[in-house]
Amino acid sequence: QVQLVESGGGLVQAGGSLRLSCAASGTILSINVMGWYRQAPGKQRELVAAVRSGGSTNYADSVKGRFTISRDNAKSTVFLQMNSLKPEDTAVYYCNVRFPGYAVDYWGKGTLVTVSS
Repeated sequence: QVQLVESGGGLVQAGGSLRLSCAASGTILSINVMGWYRQAPGKQRELVAAVRSGGSTNYADSVKGRFTISRDNAKSTVFLQMNSLKPEDTAVYYCNVRFPGYAVDYWGKGTLVTVSS
């Protein structure tokens, strides 16, 4: 089992910045993918960014150039630095970890990010 605890959400004005953190605990395999998803009201959950244990990353087109995902493998923590925030970034942000080759992934409870115009 893996537990994920997110922090760092809140209310920010458009153009501002926030940094989300997600600490993982439990049985974490060395080869893994940690990511951030978000779900806005009335919309499906979507991938925001992901980072593999080897360091490669991918981003949703809507956040490229504004968001940066990073990880601290020693602390099993993943971060999402969000800059130049827009009202359309308002959503609940969920941390996720999955292990390639295993048909299971884990989710945090989510942290709310609200961007006011």
